[in-house]
Amino acid sequence: MLTRKQHELLAFIQKRIEETGVSPSFDEMKDALDLKSKSGIHRLITALEERGFIRRLAHRARALEVLRTADQVARGARSDRPAARGFTPNVIPGNFPFRGEPPVAAPRPGEGPESVDLPMYGRIAAGTPIEALRDPSTSIAVPATMLTGGDHYALEVSGDSMIDAGILDGDTIIIRQCDTAENGSIVVALVDDQEATLKRLRRKGQSIALEPANPSFETRIFGPDRVKVQGKLVGLLRQY
Repeated sequence: MLTRKQHELLAFIQKRIEETGVSPSFDEMKDALDLKSKSGIHRLITALEERGFIRRLAHRARALEVLRTADQVARGARSDRPAARGFTPNVIPGNFPFRGEPPVAAPRPGEGPESVDLPMYGRIAAGTPIEALRDPSTSIAVPATMLTGGDHYALEVSGDSMIDAGILDGDTIIIRQCDTAENGSIVVALVDDQEATLKRLRRKGQSIALEPANPSFETRIFGPDRVKVQGKLVGLLRQY
C-alpha cells in the first residue's frame, strides 16, 4: 500500500513522536530519508495524509498525528476500502513491462470468450504520483468488447484528480499497453522511471504536460526525457 520511502517516513515520524512527543521538522525528515530537498518530503507527507496514515493538526507548527502505524502496514493492515476488491498490492518499481503475469492480448473480432481475465496490476494514483503497484496473483474479468487490440492490464484508481473525466476513486480502469499516445489521451505515465500516475497527456513544444481533470490539482510540466508513456486508457469498470 505504501512505497518504501512513504513507509520509511511514516516509521520515522512515529518513532520521533514516541520519543519526544513532537513530530520531526521537514529538515529532520529530509536528512533521515537522505533526500536532497524538502519538496520530496512535502510530497510524501501529502501522500501519507491522502491515504489516511497521518493527519496534520491545524494551527500548530510541526504537528502531525499518526493514525495508522508502520507496524500495522508491515502486518498487512488494509485501509477501510471494501474487502470485495480482493487484493493487497505490493510495492514494485513503476517500470513496465511487469514481472509476473504478462498483459493479456485482445481476442480477434468474432473469436474468443465473451469475457477475458486481465491481470490486476494494483493501484495507481489519480492525484499525487505514487510508485506503481501490483499483485501478480489477482485478475479481473472484463468484457472482451472493451479490448481494442494489443496487450491489456487493469489498475484500480486511487485519488480524485481525474473526476471531471468521469474517473472516480476506486474505479477499475482498463489500459492498453503502449509507449506512445495521441495528444490529449489519458495515459499511465511513468515519471523519472519510478512514479506512475494517471493523467491527460499534452505535448507543448519540447515539454510534456500531465494534466489533471480536477481544478484542485495543478498541471505538471516535465522535460521529454522524464516522462514515459506506459499505456493508454481504453475502458472503465465501476461497482456500486
